[in-house]
Amino acid sequence: MVLINNLKKMKQNEKKDIQQDEKALNNQEPPDHEDKTMEQEKHQVQKKHKKTKSEEIAGLKEQLAELNDKYLRLFSDFDNYRKRTNAEKLELIKTASKEVIEGLLPVLDDFERALQNLNERRADDETIKGIELIYNKLFIFLKQKGLEPMESKGTEFNTDFHDAITQIPAPSKDMKGKVVDVVQKGYLLNGSIIRHAKVIVGQ
Repeated sequence: MVLINNLKKMKQNEKKDIQQDEKALNNQEPPDHEDKTMEQEKHQVQKKHKKTKSEEIAGLKEQLAELNDKYLRLFSDFDNYRKRTNAEKLELIKTASKEVIEGLLPVLDDFERALQNLNERRADDETIKGIELIYNKLFIFLKQKGLEPMESKGTEFNTDFHDAITQIPAPSKDMKGKVVDVVQKGYLLNGSIIRHAKVIVGQ
């Protein structure tokens, strides 16, 4: 009797175990399906990572382009500033020297008048040579700074270069409308007019 009961219990336990195993098997997904799901998830993660990376690269490229543009603009601004300041410095030097040279032009005029007067009076050679030496030194120095005397006598009267003091009958037909005489020399400084020549024009 006890043996029969034990056998019954064993059969019942076996049934229970089988039922539990079946239940567990039913709850579990087939291994193949699980592999596929994992593969899909892995693929999605890779895709997402790839997308994030390409977005990051695109963002960095955009930043680089912006920075490059800013750099080029700054470089251009600095180059323009450097050129402008250099031009201003040169202009300042020219202006400063122009004022000094303009102030020395009457001194040149006085030297020329003195030399002319001494020659007319037939002063001794030593005096003339001494004054000529000083005049030449001054004139050479000013020439080195860009001063040039205008050659006006015998040229066509030009209001850009000449101030007509008066008009006189031309000594010859070919002198009509031309500079007959120069009362005060005109000068150029580095190619620009620093003083107009005061002239007498033939008519």
